[in-house]
Amino acid sequence: MLPVRRQKILAAIVEQYIETGEPVGSKALLTKLDISVSSATIRNEMSALSELGLIYQPHTSAGRVPTQAGYRYYVDNLMQISELEDIDRRRIEAGVDYRSGDPEVLLEKAGEVLVDFTNCAALSTTPADENAYIKNVEMVQISPKMAMIVLLTSTGILKNKACRTDVTITEDLKETFQNVVREHFVGQPLTEVSTVMIQTLVASLGAKALSMSPLLVTIADLTMSASQSEIRLGGQSNLLGYKEYDQNAGQLLDFLHREEPLSMLVSSSADSDSDIEVRIGSENRYKELENSSMIISKYRIGENATGAIGIIGPTRMNYSKIIPSIKYLTDIVSKLLSEVYEEELSDVERHREEDTDF
Repeated sequence: MLPVRRQKILAAIVEQYIETGEPVGSKALLTKLDISVSSATIRNEMSALSELGLIYQPHTSAGRVPTQAGYRYYVDNLMQISELEDIDRRRIEAGVDYRSGDPEVLLEKAGEVLVDFTNCAALSTTPADENAYIKNVEMVQISPKMAMIVLLTSTGILKNKACRTDVTITEDLKETFQNVVREHFVGQPLTEVSTVMIQTLVASLGAKALSMSPLLVTIADLTMSASQSEIRLGGQSNLLGYKEYDQNAGQLLDFLHREEPLSMLVSSSADSDSDIEVRIGSENRYKELENSSMIISKYRIGENATGAIGIIGPTRMNYSKIIPSIKYLTDIVSKLLSEVYEEELSDVERHREEDTDF
């Protein structure tokens, strides 16, 4: 640990630089610090912090700027988390006013709140739950030989896909479809629906195999899609307003359009024991993010399903304000999605009891 005086000086440099974006000199620190020392003492302490790799001087005669290690030390040891003001709480709550019952809609709204509140890029992932199961599958006819297949999971994820059949969709075909869905899919874990399972089921349908095959393959496609956590990103244009990205804005925006590396970053956060993780600069592993910070917070649905919401922005961000706002938003998302999940579980149990009574 740093001596107390150096801690105060480092914290003041980080906070002043976050506020102004300009290198911080000894004279500015004298007015900011609550310690009685000379300007020469401040300069000596700044030199010591430079030798430790916590701050640096961007050019001769300039003040000091935090390094990645300096931000890391500040976040881990010195940062005083701000208490969210009532107006900020109400602003967040209003942004996720939730009535649709669709988790993906809620996550979209949560992302919009983060974009507006932090002026950074916001990301979110749909819930992932290895124990999720199929709650219902419906077929909506849209033409004589085409139908929309709609699948709902126990975690509230809704997926749909158009399916063209080789035969005209009749009432008999619709009834067969619903019977097969009730017997073989409703209540089935997403992980149990496979190509082999679909092939075996089609083979058991005899004369109806030809007409049912496209519909069942579509269910398999939807199940696979629902079982995979999807990542969503918004607010990338906010990053263009930061001078930190003047030299690599194009590469950064191109990187953010690539789903695979972002998914890997979020997935590695899911393995963390902490509910909220702050990654600074090179801790993000990709060169395109070397002057960026990523804050990821995990939300939970019930006991099993988890997902993430977070932001990507410059290392010069107001961590003490942004972190509690993300945490508060995450708590709201967890609460609302858990309520939806519990309602759906109750519906499933009620239907099962009705089927048993019948």
